[in-house]
Amino acid sequence: MTDAAFTPPAGKDILGHPRGLAYLVFAEAWERFSYYGMQALLVLYLTQYLLLPEHISAVAGYVPFHGFLQSIYGDLATPVATAAAITGLYSAGVYFTPMLGGWIADQFLGRTMTVTIGALFMVAGHFLMAFDVSFIIAIACLFIGVGLFKGNIASQVGELYGPDDLRRSSAYQTFLLGVQIAVIIAPLVTGYLGEGIAWHYGFGAAGVGMAIALVVYLSGRKYLPPERPRGAAAKAAPKQKLTGRDWATMAVLVALLPVLAASAIGNQEIFNAYLLWGEQHYDLQFFGQTMPVSWLVSLDAIISTATVGGALAFWSIWAKYRKEPDEIIKLAIGALIASCAPLILAAASANEAATGQKASLIWGLGFHIVNDVGFAMIFPVGLALFSRAAPRQVGGLFIGIYYLHLFICNLATGKIAGLVETMDGVSFWGMHAAIVAGGAVALLLFAFFFRKLLAPTAEDTAQQKTANAEPAPA
Repeated sequence: MTDAAFTPPAGKDILGHPRGLAYLVFAEAWERFSYYGMQALLVLYLTQYLLLPEHISAVAGYVPFHGFLQSIYGDLATPVATAAAITGLYSAGVYFTPMLGGWIADQFLGRTMTVTIGALFMVAGHFLMAFDVSFIIAIACLFIGVGLFKGNIASQVGELYGPDDLRRSSAYQTFLLGVQIAVIIAPLVTGYLGEGIAWHYGFGAAGVGMAIALVVYLSGRKYLPPERPRGAAAKAAPKQKLTGRDWATMAVLVALLPVLAASAIGNQEIFNAYLLWGEQHYDLQFFGQTMPVSWLVSLDAIISTATVGGALAFWSIWAKYRKEPDEIIKLAIGALIASCAPLILAAASANEAATGQKASLIWGLGFHIVNDVGFAMIFPVGLALFSRAAPRQVGGLFIGIYYLHLFICNLATGKIAGLVETMDGVSFWGMHAAIVAGGAVALLLFAFFFRKLLAPTAEDTAQQKTANAEPAPA
C-alpha cells in the first residue's frame, strides 16, 4: 500500500535508488568535509592559538561570550576548560538548530530554499574563521547555517521513498557512508594546512568545501523530492489528524533523546577531550616526524567507513537467512558494543602509568574499531527509526528533533571534557564507558516497553494507515 500523497522523484534510478540520492549524498559529503575539517582543528586552535593572551584580546565580544559560557558550564579557570566548553557548545549548537531549520522549511521556505540559505551562511562562517576578530560572528553563522542545512537535507533523503519502501534504511546508511568518506579527507587537508602551515588556511579550506556542497546541491534540484504545500497552500490542503497513537509515538521518540545522547558520548568525545588526551599520551612520532593529532579524526573516519559498509553487508546477508532485529534492538546492540571502546583507552592509561611510556597507537586503533562498530549500529539506524516512526505530518520536525540527542551529548562533553585535566585516564575513560553502557541498558528497556510503538507489526501499520485515512471532523 502506498501513500496517495507520495510523488516519485524525477530521473531514473541509480544502483537501485532514486537519482536524487546521489546528489544529496555528494552535497552532504562536501558539507561534512567543511564541518569536520573545522571540528578537527577547533579545540587545538583554541588551546594553542586563539585563547593565548596575545590573540584573545582581538576577538570582538569575547568578554560577554566568556561570561555566557560560564553561566552554562561554571567557572572556566583555564584555557583547556574554556576550549572544551567552546568546542562542546559549538558541537551542541549545530545539532540544536536543525529542529528550527525543519520548522522554517515546513512552514515557510520549503526544503530546497532553506538548504540553500543554510549553505550560504556556512560558507560565510568558515571564511570569517580566518580572522581573529570575527570568531564569535563566525560561530553564529555556522550555527544558523548548519541548522538550516543539515536536518532538511536528511529529510529530503527520506522523502525520496514511499512510506512502505524498505530501501529507506539502506539509503540513510549510504548517506552516512558518503559522510564518512568526507570525514576521512577533511582532517588530512585541514589538519595539514592548519597545524602545519597556518590555522586560517585550514578554516579557508573548509569554506571552499562548503561552497562546493552548495554547487552540487543546486545542480541536482530537478531530481530532489517535490516541495510539500506550505503557508496558505498548506492551510487549504486537507490535513490528517494526529491520532492518540501518533502522540504516544512522538512522546516515546522525545524520551529516547537523552538515552541516545548517553550512547553517543564516547564517539562525540573524539572531537574534544580525546584530541587533547591523545596529544599528551599517544606516541605520535613516526620516522622522526610528529603526526598532527587531528589526523586521528581521519583514522576514525577510515575505520568508521569500513564499519558502516560492513554493517550494511552484514544485515543484508543476515536478512537472507533470518529476520532482521527491530531498529530499537539494533540500537541497543550498537550501544553495548560502543561501551567497550572507552575501556580500551582506560587500559592504555593504566599501561602508561605502569610503564612510564606513552601509549602506542595500537591502543587507539582498538578504540576506534570498537567504537565505530557500535557507531555504525547507532546513528544511521536511529535516523531511520525517527524517519519511519514519526507521523508524516511532522516528519521534517522530527528529523530535526533526532539531532537533539547530539545537542544534549555535545553539551555534556563540553563539561566532561574539561575533567581531562583533573582526572586520571583510567577514571576519565571508565566514566565514559559507564555512561554508554547505561544508555544501552535503557535502550533495551525501551525495546521491552514500547516495541509496539517503535517497531509495529504489519497489522499495526495497516490499522494506523486506516486511522490516518479517516477524514478529520469538521
